[in-house]
Amino acid sequence: MFLTNSLPAVRNPLRAKVRNPLPEGTLPVGIGLLVSGVCLYGVITIASRALGPALYAPFATFWPLLFVCGPGFFLPLEQEVGRALAARRVRGEGGGPLVSRAASAGGITVTLLVMALLLNRGVVTSRLFDGNVLLLASLAAGLVAYSAEHLVRGTLSGNGRFRAYGVLMGSEGAFRVAICLGLVAANVHDPGAYAIAMVVGSLLAVLLALRGEHDLIQPGPNAPWSELSTALGFLLVTSVLNQLLLNVGPIAVKVLATSADQHRTGPFLNGLIISRVPLFLFQAVQAALLPKLAGLASAGRHAHLRYSLMRLMALVTGIGVISTAGAFLLGPWVVRTLFGPGFDLGHEDLGFLAAASSGFMFSIVLTQALIALHGYWRALAGWMAGTAGFVVITAMGTDLFGRVERGLLGGAVVSAVVMGALLLPLVMRDDTVDTDELIEQATHVVAEP
Repeated sequence: MFLTNSLPAVRNPLRAKVRNPLPEGTLPVGIGLLVSGVCLYGVITIASRALGPALYAPFATFWPLLFVCGPGFFLPLEQEVGRALAARRVRGEGGGPLVSRAASAGGITVTLLVMALLLNRGVVTSRLFDGNVLLLASLAAGLVAYSAEHLVRGTLSGNGRFRAYGVLMGSEGAFRVAICLGLVAANVHDPGAYAIAMVVGSLLAVLLALRGEHDLIQPGPNAPWSELSTALGFLLVTSVLNQLLLNVGPIAVKVLATSADQHRTGPFLNGLIISRVPLFLFQAVQAALLPKLAGLASAGRHAHLRYSLMRLMALVTGIGVISTAGAFLLGPWVVRTLFGPGFDLGHEDLGFLAAASSGFMFSIVLTQALIALHGYWRALAGWMAGTAGFVVITAMGTDLFGRVERGLLGGAVVSAVVMGALLLPLVMRDDTVDTDELIEQATHVVAEP
């Protein structure tokens, strides 16, 4: 208290570091994600028009399954590697042993997942993929690709290599579009071929992002399993529930649809993706947010962490209001223009989906804050509550699209409210004041002309 009152100039550099609500690295990652987002819509537009509503339906089920199982199981790997490497950088320690441990964990996880998928190949292929074996093979290969990609992404973000991270994200989409255009030129109408394009694009992007990167893995102290596994179990279940709630919509439509409505999975997926433009771009913030919050939490600077979160929440609120209104007013026209006949959705459908996406942005920010503060079970509780909310609300409806849309919105709101309540006591802690650091900063301020 004495130092704070006696040296008011010390507070200026601290404020400067949190004046921008977006964490360091948002711009390069945002550029990569902007390219990736444009290419994402390019892929679904190309596939929709090349396949038509009937053939596109099993691809529309493969798409969310890939993102539930891929990022669902391997995003925790990225998060923990990014968090732990950032913490090691603060301490001046190399992260080579940590990355090696994470690679082993990823290898074990992907092996178990692929084995489970192959053991249930009959049910998955017939019930979800309309008998297309190539879609099943693409899902298995996609798990391997995402395991490698998320390990690389975590290593890049933890080392502050956000330019390479952005290259990975942008080139992944570009490679996918290029391959899909080649399939159209070759007059290919197999949805499995477009699924393979997704996987190959990811692998090529990883190779490109690593080109020219040096000293990513430095020697350092041994990394016991506890450095990852203490939190990895919580993060794994949290991430799977997170991705399930984000992507379950088209899967739920596929499962709940009658035989006459099976083709409606494609329009729902396309409408969901259109409504997710802000959420997709928000990944730029998500990728850079965790290392920033982890650094503030490790330094005990809870006041700065609270300030960053409040600024970011205000930004998310503004984005959510604008995106929901835009989707309600213009969404049906965008869907009809991009995807053509057979993929129409109404104003209310797009409005509900956009509102749910806005709710998920709040949940994502709160999840990152809880992870940075080691509140792993609290994040898990939030996503569990949201998943339960989705199931209950969806079960209460009768109309195919409306029940799923209301379930997604309800799940997003429940998860955000629960996590916000559980985060509050963690962020209300007092700052841990480093006296030597304050004196050094004060000396620096006084010495400036």
